[in-house]
Amino acid sequence: MADKKPRILVSNDDGYFSDGLLALVEAVSPLGEVWVVAPDREQSAASHAISLWRPLRITPVRERWFAVDGTPADCSYLAVHHLLKDDRPRIMVSGINHGANLADDVNYSGTVAAAREAALLGIPSIAFSLVSRAPFDFQHAARFARSLVAAALAQPQLPPRMLLSVNIPKGEPTGYAITRLGRHSYGYDVVEKEDPRGRKYYWIGGSSYQHEDLPGSDCNAVHFDRRISVTPLNFELTDLQALQALEGWTLEGYPGSGRGGD
Repeated sequence: MADKKPRILVSNDDGYFSDGLLALVEAVSPLGEVWVVAPDREQSAASHAISLWRPLRITPVRERWFAVDGTPADCSYLAVHHLLKDDRPRIMVSGINHGANLADDVNYSGTVAAAREAALLGIPSIAFSLVSRAPFDFQHAARFARSLVAAALAQPQLPPRMLLSVNIPKGEPTGYAITRLGRHSYGYDVVEKEDPRGRKYYWIGGSSYQHEDLPGSDCNAVHFDRRISVTPLNFELTDLQALQALEGWTLEGYPGSGRGGD
């Protein structure tokens, strides 16, 4: 049918009950038929883990809304290959995350992983994150999400593996920018403690945030310019410079270039 609404898959890593997810669903609902498949509990920093060694359970919450006792990537996998396998989503959106996913955060983020898994499966995807701490106000993030998703759906065709990471600053933004990933650090603290039985345990992850001043980066856009950053990501992880360097190595007992397929 020509007037059929586009199907929109929504997920996150903060859980199917989170305020950020509710704000995102409300924002994109006028644009299509929304399906929510999200974790049944907090899964922040779950990265791209997939549950291969245990069964998963899907719990219906209400119509077109499901909670999964797995990771964010599990949710996208189950949505695309099971719940929506007969009518795949036109686009997938993840978030709105309760906190930033700038720079190296994209490697750890469950929010980005849910979108990445959908993109790997051929569904154009966008991850939204609010660069703030509680209390969270998702008003401006939701407004931008609706605008960006509407623009994406208006395109005749999107790259099937399109993956965008969007970070919205706290408060009203001054605009938006197309950016690249920056570099930042939260420190590298390891806090050692002792439990009541005398056994040591450890907390990892610091809180001393700092980022490099890299023009055109997502960190600069959000923190210096108070603009929304829209960063396109891809799946090419091969280091071409290192590949060429490795070709010059000599390995005793292994003649010739080790370059695959040549």
